[in-house]
Amino acid sequence: MATQIDTAQRDIVHVEDAHIRPMMGNQVLESLPSRHIPYSWVDPYILVHEADLKITPEQESQDTTHPHRGFDNLWYAITGSSSTGHSTGPGGTFERARLDEGSLLFIRTGRGVLHAEGIGDDERREGKTSEMRGLLFWVNLARKDKNVEPTAQVVQPNEVPVRQEGAATIRVLVGEGSKVELGTPGLILDVQLPNGGTVSIPVQTGFNGFVHMLEGEASFGANRSRARRGQIAVLGPGGVLAVEEAQPGTRFMLMAGKPYGEQPIYNGPYVD
Repeated sequence: MATQIDTAQRDIVHVEDAHIRPMMGNQVLESLPSRHIPYSWVDPYILVHEADLKITPEQESQDTTHPHRGFDNLWYAITGSSSTGHSTGPGGTFERARLDEGSLLFIRTGRGVLHAEGIGDDERREGKTSEMRGLLFWVNLARKDKNVEPTAQVVQPNEVPVRQEGAATIRVLVGEGSKVELGTPGLILDVQLPNGGTVSIPVQTGFNGFVHMLEGEASFGANRSRARRGQIAVLGPGGVLAVEEAQPGTRFMLMAGKPYGEQPIYNGPYVD
């Protein structure tokens, strides 16, 4: 029996500006969580932060160690580079990770991990500047998986699958061919339209999804809702996201996933 593919175009059900949140001396663009977007619309995605990180001399003496548990933590280097640490080594020792442009750090925080100890420390020792435009996102874990052993994985830029689709260049951070598997089936794409134009992207039926705009402006969905730099656009049901009338240089993250249907319990850096 042939597999049926849902070709119904998704609408955009909500567009809004990301909130600006001061954090560790940086201005962070926070598209999730949002008071206006119910978690049920974006389940399993909990948090999306975008920031230009530059470690200043005043920040060098700060202890940035902080704990997490109960979710998958992904940090994507859009431009620039930096380094960080996480307590996923033997016996909870710290491992270092360097993120160059286009690389991805994936941490399954599980029952508990310490993260971001000495951010940029490697660059400072080498006399280099630590600057990075980064995207941080938290993806929930099922309640049954929240006590798993924490792990860390760095995906190098040349290990990220790349494909051409329509006018777009698409990097697959999570999805077909990716080395990263979330706790639930998911899709995370970095979509670039250097010359503008159109593209249609399959998004599996039953997945929640949204777009986080990095650059430019385009029309999204069957209802052709416009979204621009610094905005989030939430997808309705269907099997395909249509992107039209994109300005040259438009770039966005498409994030989607199979919802757990479990309401997270938030406790600062812990998600139970």
